[in-house]
Amino acid sequence: MTKHADAATLRKVTNAAIAGTVIEWFDFAIYGFMAPIIAVTFFPPGNQMAGLLQTFAIFAVAFALRPIGGAYFGLMGDRLGRKRVLALTVLLMSLATAAIGLLPSYHTIGIWAPILLTLARCVQGFSAGGEYAGAVTYVIEHAPEDQRSRWSSYMPAATFASFALAALCSWLLTVSLSPEQMNAWGWRIPFLIAAPLGLVALYIRHRLDESPLFQQVLQTTAAEHAHTPLRDTLLNEWRPMVRLAGFISLTALSFYIFSTYMTTFLRSVVGMEPRHVLMSNVLALVAATLMAPFIGRVCDRVGRRPIMAAAALLLGVLSVPAYTLASDGTFLSAFSAQILLALGAVSANVVTAVLLCEVFPTRVRYTASAVTYNVAYAVFGGTAPFVATWLISASGNRLAPAIYISLVAGMALLVTWFSPETAGRSFTRQDRDDADLKAENLSPLPRRG
Repeated sequence: MTKHADAATLRKVTNAAIAGTVIEWFDFAIYGFMAPIIAVTFFPPGNQMAGLLQTFAIFAVAFALRPIGGAYFGLMGDRLGRKRVLALTVLLMSLATAAIGLLPSYHTIGIWAPILLTLARCVQGFSAGGEYAGAVTYVIEHAPEDQRSRWSSYMPAATFASFALAALCSWLLTVSLSPEQMNAWGWRIPFLIAAPLGLVALYIRHRLDESPLFQQVLQTTAAEHAHTPLRDTLLNEWRPMVRLAGFISLTALSFYIFSTYMTTFLRSVVGMEPRHVLMSNVLALVAATLMAPFIGRVCDRVGRRPIMAAAALLLGVLSVPAYTLASDGTFLSAFSAQILLALGAVSANVVTAVLLCEVFPTRVRYTASAVTYNVAYAVFGGTAPFVATWLISASGNRLAPAIYISLVAGMALLVTWFSPETAGRSFTRQDRDDADLKAENLSPLPRRG
């Protein structure tokens, strides 16, 4: 039977993971909300759409570093433990975000402005590569087998909450400062807040103990052999990694279309006032935060595959109506459109969180889950705002991003059909089978469903 933590320890671990994740993703989210201002601050004036595309291109470049960061921190996490890596990732993210708040503008240093911005974003992407999969792994390795989705759902909830916090901060600045003040220095404030918040998260995470499952692996296997090189992980786990990445593609795309690009769409395409856009986004993100724990409990009851299918169907069916509604340009239509997207996006994020751990054995869990998660996010999440902006610009069709989501949802539904049910899978038995097969020099795949 899998050893898990007592209730008090589990709450402590979850709260620490939440604290770090909120701060980590607040830092990442604020870039998306400040994209229109960043476009005119760090790029040559004259063409607003070109500046916005360049800004989102840098947004995507940071995601290219996430798989590298996922592999690096995943290997560290599988060798040295989960908690040390989680402390390091939040520190790096905070420093990189604070650096963006201090960068001179294009008017001051010319081409060096976008270059330095890109470097800071790359550090953000590198550190983010080891954050989410590691935090989810750390929580689930403490949780009871029949409550994994319940506890892991707090991590996507924390992610949506961090975006809500970033949106609220952006809204407060927008309504408190004049457009001139906001463009001159106001946009820098949320980036600079990252430094002290990061130190708080670092302190909280540093005081935690290692996960019991990882301790079991170290006790039953010699420390120098407990870790598997990246090549062996990819060789042995490539099939479940490909399947899971196929579904996470929808998770990534829906998350950033909902949480980041929709505000740009409402401001730059529909023409809504920024304060109305940001407040509608705050409320929608708060609603998403509240949905996540409820969906997590449902996922423990009905299993993973039904939630995967529901997420794909919701996003496939509701995306076009959501964008049609958002195009009306009223506060109510904007909020309603985002709620329609949130239904599928939250479901996809909740089930993804628990799948990241249940698909892979403890010995390679951090590495395999981090690489899988971040490759999918780099291809579909990081590029989402850029592709959505480009699709509308190239086609002249406001519904183009919604059609894009629907197509990826169809792919995710197909992946669901070929995915095994993992709810209730014993980690101890899974690790024992994995160790036996490894000892026999056999690939641990295909796995039993």
